[in-house]
Amino acid sequence: MDNVTLWMSQPHFSFLEMSKLCGFKSLVVELEHGTFDLGTLDQFLAFAKALNIPTICKLIAPNVESVQQVLDFGASGVVIPHIRDVAHAAEITKAAKYPPMGVRSFAGGRVFDYTRPSTTGIDDQNQLTKCYAMIETAESLEDVEKIIALDTVDGLFPGPTDLALACGRGAYSFNEADRADLKRIARAAREAGKPWIMPAWTPAERQFAIEEGAELIVVATQNMIIRSGIQSTVNMLKAEGVVA
Repeated sequence: MDNVTLWMSQPHFSFLEMSKLCGFKSLVVELEHGTFDLGTLDQFLAFAKALNIPTICKLIAPNVESVQQVLDFGASGVVIPHIRDVAHAAEITKAAKYPPMGVRSFAGGRVFDYTRPSTTGIDDQNQLTKCYAMIETAESLEDVEKIIALDTVDGLFPGPTDLALACGRGAYSFNEADRADLKRIARAAREAGKPWIMPAWTPAERQFAIEEGAELIVVATQNMIIRSGIQSTVNMLKAEGVVA
């Protein structure tokens, strides 16, 4: 289960525990479209760390404050949305790395086990903490090869639906044009020797992710899982004749 993960958008601590019990070893937390507030996120990431579940957070916005808060709380990595071109990517992703590589401000706390870090500890954090550029605009796709080449970018994370909309194709359907964009993103990461993460809700998308060498595949959202469970219960009750 090292290559698959789940997508969370609501702060449900039991969902985290159940995910671990079922064998999932990491989570992606959605902050932009989710319902986490800062206090709850701080507690949630502490709990995830205690359970030894690496957590990547998709940020609420592409700004320095959003990057630093999430990393200070102990996230294993960040996915930065709404990146425009390579200049914008270079500016924002620096917030995920301490100097001299980036401009991340030191806060101590959970990241360094509440002690003063050594220079080696700072360097280790730059290596351990991952920064993924989200490719979901026409501009970021155009510059994807330049973006992945940045020292402050550790990998790529496509946003297929927003990317399709931004390119004027309407809703994402995993059609030929959608797959061509995803292949370009995968190829850029592969040629740079860096990973990419694929959100893949269907078998066809998951097979594509495997073939294109995705390091991590996001296989289901929190809401998808809950709805599927409710629907399975309804189907079972109908089969039993309990409900019409």
